[in-house]
Formats: sequence, C-alpha cells, structure tokens
Amino acid sequence: MKGSGRQTLLARERRRRLRARPLLHLLPNLFTILGLGAGLTGMRYAFDSRYELAVALIGVAILFDGLDGRSARMLRITSKLGAQLDSLADFLSFGVAPAIIVYLWSLHEVRGVGWALAMLFATCCAMRLARFNVELEDPEKPRWTLYFFSGIPAPAAAGLALLPLIGSFVLGDTVMRAWPLNAAMFLFVALMMVSRVPTFSIKRIRVPPQYIVPLLVVAMLVVVFLVTEPWATLSVMGILYLLSIPVSVAVARRMQRREPERRPAEEAPTPAPEEAASARILPLDQRHPRG
Repeated sequence: MKGSGRQTLLARERRRRLRARPLLHLLPNLFTILGLGAGLTGMRYAFDSRYELAVALIGVAILFDGLDGRSARMLRITSKLGAQLDSLADFLSFGVAPAIIVYLWSLHEVRGVGWALAMLFATCCAMRLARFNVELEDPEKPRWTLYFFSGIPAPAAAGLALLPLIGSFVLGDTVMRAWPLNAAMFLFVALMMVSRVPTFSIKRIRVPPQYIVPLLVVAMLVVVFLVTEPWATLSVMGILYLLSIPVSVAVARRMQRREPERRPAEEAPTPAPEEAASARILPLDQRHPRG
C-alpha cells in the first residue's frame, strides 16, 4: 500500500510539472534567447567586416539583458535553471562576442598577443559571472554593497571593450584602430571585471520627487541623441561611465565608514541583481521548480 501511494504522489507531481504554463511566462526566456542570438549574430557580421552592425547587435543584446530580468521580476517567476541560461547567454554575448569583434578589427595585427588578450577578456567575463552567481547566495553582505557592483558588470564591460571601435565610427580608424589602444582597453576592462572595485548600480537608486521631471527630460534628450547621432552619443556615455568609477569608489568608501557593524542576529537584505545575470528565468511552476 505504501509503495502504491508513493507512486500515486509521484504521478501527480509529474502531471503538475508538465501542465501548461501561461504563455506570458515564456517572455523572460524569450528575451534571454533573443539577446543570445543578437550577440552571436554580431560575431557573424564581424567576420564580414560589417562592424557597425556587429556593435549595434551587441547593444541589442544589452537591451534584452535588461528586459529579461525586469520581466521576470514583474511576473515573479524564477528558477536555478533560468539563472544558468542567463549566465551562459551573458558569457557569449558580453564575453566571447566583443573579444572576437575587437580581435578581428584590431588585435589580429599582433596575432598571438592579440588572441591572448581576447581569451583573457572572455575568461575574466566567465569568472565574473560565476563569482556573481555565488555571491548572490551570501546573506552576510553589508548593506552598502547593495548600491554597487563589485567590479564592472558584464554588459558595461562589453560596451567599454567596444568603445575604441565605436569611436572610430566618429573619428576614423587612424588612431582608434591602433592595437596598443585596444590592447590597453581590453586589459583594463578584463581586470576591472574580476576586481573588487565598487561601481554604481542604478537599480537601488531612489529619485526624489523634485528630480523626476528633470530626469525624464535628460532621458528624452539622450534618446534623441541616440537616434540622431548614435555613435557619438555612445562614445560620450562610455567616457562618462569611465569617469564615474573613481566617484563610485569615493561614495562607497564614505558609505562603508558610515555604516555601523551589523550584528549576526540582524537580518541581511536581499542582494541586488546584476544586468548581466538578470534573467535567471524559466517558465516553471514556482511551487515546484525544476533544475
């Protein structure tokens, strides 16, 4: 009797897992897969020396990387398998694809050294994503760390690695295509990805009511410039991000000094999710997740 009862429970469990899910629950996974496809297609255009399309598709991958996490939180569906899918997509779109694109555009001139830098960039991206996944489960993180990333997140790293290429669309190849410049940028960004340098995370920033309208105006202007002068606007945004790193370090140190030591009995807050590992989604039943 016990054996048959257990088999009945297992059969019910299988039916529950296999039952139809709402189509809307596929949306986060769809964004993740579309972002992966954009990154892979960007590499394909780089092989054809169509670098503007290659860079644009990495930008599309960054956009989808932001959408998958936000849609997942809105729908409140998560799974460990979805987290792994998102990390793999981020590695390919923001680690492998930029490395291949810049190698084909500039670093191939120094052959072995250029390829070593490309591998270093992709490896550091993989290590960063793995470290982030592990740190998500750490309940002892200080509260001030919720407002910062540890190092440069993968999507931002991809954009910075492509910054000389983006600048060449405005200023020409004479300076921007020089391999020393691209090698230095690759090395800097790769090391920053695996560093502990705090960089701003906008997901926890709260905007005071009096700044909402000015912020919307600025956002509208950015969109207008992205449409009219996309490469110049992206170049300026990349430079501003680089300049924000010392500011984020100073702000993080001040917050760290002001925060009192937390007692072990205090409840640790939930860590903030990252742009590069944001999806962590599969259309699974929340009560009975698989994977």
